[in-house]
Amino acid sequence: MAASFLEIISKVFGWIYTLCWSLSFYPQPILNFRRRSTSGTTIDFPAINTLGFTAYLASNAAFLYSPQIRREYALRYHGLTPTVQPNDVAFAAHAMILSALTLSQYVPAIWGFDKEGKRGPGARISKEILGITVGSFILVGIVALTVAVRHDEDPKTGFAWIDVIYTVSYVKLFVTLVKYLPQIITNRRNRSTQGWAIDQILLDFAGGLLSIAQLGIDSYLQHDWSGITGNPVKLALGNVAMFFDVVFMVQHYCLYQGKREGSSAESEEDPLLSETSSEERI
Repeated sequence: MAASFLEIISKVFGWIYTLCWSLSFYPQPILNFRRRSTSGTTIDFPAINTLGFTAYLASNAAFLYSPQIRREYALRYHGLTPTVQPNDVAFAAHAMILSALTLSQYVPAIWGFDKEGKRGPGARISKEILGITVGSFILVGIVALTVAVRHDEDPKTGFAWIDVIYTVSYVKLFVTLVKYLPQIITNRRNRSTQGWAIDQILLDFAGGLLSIAQLGIDSYLQHDWSGITGNPVKLALGNVAMFFDVVFMVQHYCLYQGKREGSSAESEEDPLLSETSSEERI
C-alpha cells in the first residue's frame, strides 16, 4: 500500500515539476515580445540552453527507448532500469523548442524588435559559449569513435554505447553549470534585473525541488540508490539550477529591488530602452 502511494506521488511530482520547468520557458520570450526588445538579457543564455536541451533530449530518449542502452544500463546497475521517465523526455523536447524560439528573438528582423538590442551588450554569442559548443561536439565524437574502434565485448567493464550517451548527458550538465553566469554578470553590470523575467526563476526553483524529490522516491522504491548514481545528471541539474535560482532571487528581491520589473509589465522609464522610440514601448 505504501509503495503504491509513493509510486503515485512520484508520478504526480514528475508531471508537476515538468509543468513548472516547462512553464518557466514562457515568461522570458513573452516579456521580450511585450517590450519589443531583448535588452537587459544576453544571447548566451538561450544559445547554450538550446545546445544543452538538445543533448538532454537525446540522452533521455536513449535511456527510455533504446533497447541496447537499457540493456547496457541493466548490466552495470544490478539489472535495474534507468530512472528516466516519459515526462523527462517530454520536458526536454519542449525546452529545446522554447529555447530555440527565445534565441530567434535576438534576430530583430524576425520579430520586429528594436535594433538597439542587436548592438547592445550580450547581443552576440561570446567566444566562451562558442568554444563550449564546439568542444561539446568534439568530445562526444571522440567517445563515439573510441567505442566504435575498441569493440569491447563486456559493456559492464569496457567502453560501450552507453558511455556515449553519458557523455551527451554530461554536456547538458556542464551547460547548466555555466549557462546562468553571463546573465548574472549582465544583471550585476546593469545593477538591474530589468529585461530578465523573474517568474521563470521561481518556476525553475519549484521544478528543481520536485525533480530531486521524484528521483529520491524512485530510488527508494527500487531499494537501491544507484537510481541516483546511475542518473547523476538529473540529480545535479536540480541542485545546480536551484543554486543559481537563489542567486537570481537575491539579485531581484534584495540587491536591485529598486530597479526591477516583473514579467507582466514594463516600466515606462526603462533605462535599457531609453533609445527606443515611444511607439515601440509598451
